[in-house]
Amino acid sequence: MSTPFETHEPARADIEARHGPLLLEFGSPTCGHCRRAQPLVEEALAAFPAVPHIKVADGPGQPLGRSFRVKLWPTLVFLRDGVEVARAVRPPSSAEVSAGLQQVSGGAA
Repeated sequence: MSTPFETHEPARADIEARHGPLLLEFGSPTCGHCRRAQPLVEEALAAFPAVPHIKVADGPGQPLGRSFRVKLWPTLVFLRDGVEVARAVRPPSSAEVSAGLQQVSGGAA
C-alpha cells in the first residue's frame, strides 16, 4: 500500500531529533516522476520494514524541502539519527533506493 503524502510537513527540528533510520521523501501526488518512482520505493521499502517513511508534499516556499535543498521530485533523503546519510533524486531503480536504505539501517534488511 502506498504511503500518502503528508499535507502538514514536520519541522526540521523534529526530523533532526528522530532516532534511528528514516526515509524522507519529497514530491507531489501530481508529479509524474513521483508516480513513476512509487513502485520502486515501495519495492525497496518492503525489504526494510523497520525504516519509517515520511512523504512530504513539497512545493515552492515549503520550509522543510528548502532546508534540504530539494530541487527535483522525487528526492529521497535517507537519515540516521536525524543526519542525512544518503540521497537519491529521481531514482531509476529500486536498487538505488535499497542502497540508501541499507546505509541508514546499518546494512540489515
